[in-house]
Amino acid sequence: MDNIMEFLPFLIPLVIVQFSLLGYTLYHILTHETYKRGNRTLWLIITLVLMNFVGPILYFLLGKEDA
Repeated sequence: MDNIMEFLPFLIPLVIVQFSLLGYTLYHILTHETYKRGNRTLWLIITLVLMNFVGPILYFLLGKEDA
């Protein structure tokens, strides 16, 4: 239990950034109609299954349509 307490100052900001990125990604997926690759359902599944940083980063690299 003491090991977890040592890492909390590092983990709390990381968790906040992770959920902020996830929230922004879900917002963007749900409010846009076009994607470079795939469709809305595909990107929702990828983002939610790979909920850590991987899913949102994949979306912004591969799925987000450039405006």
